[in-house]
Amino acid sequence: MSLSSNQPKGDDRRSNARLRELVDEMMASIRAAANIDLWTPEERLSYEAEMARIMSTVREQALDRRARRD
Repeated sequence: MSLSSNQPKGDDRRSNARLRELVDEMMASIRAAANIDLWTPEERLSYEAEMARIMSTVREQALDRRARRD
């Protein structure tokens, strides 16, 4: 199975409106913070790593839920 076959299609990624809203809110917060120095460079790296971890977990759970549904 290729990696691309595991990737959700564009419509699938946006089918969960509540999840999309949460991600949009998180991204808006990050963008707002990028314009002012709220975090040190080290804090920013830490928070970006945490965001990547969270998004990976969300993605895995969404794919698992979808696989169980199919």
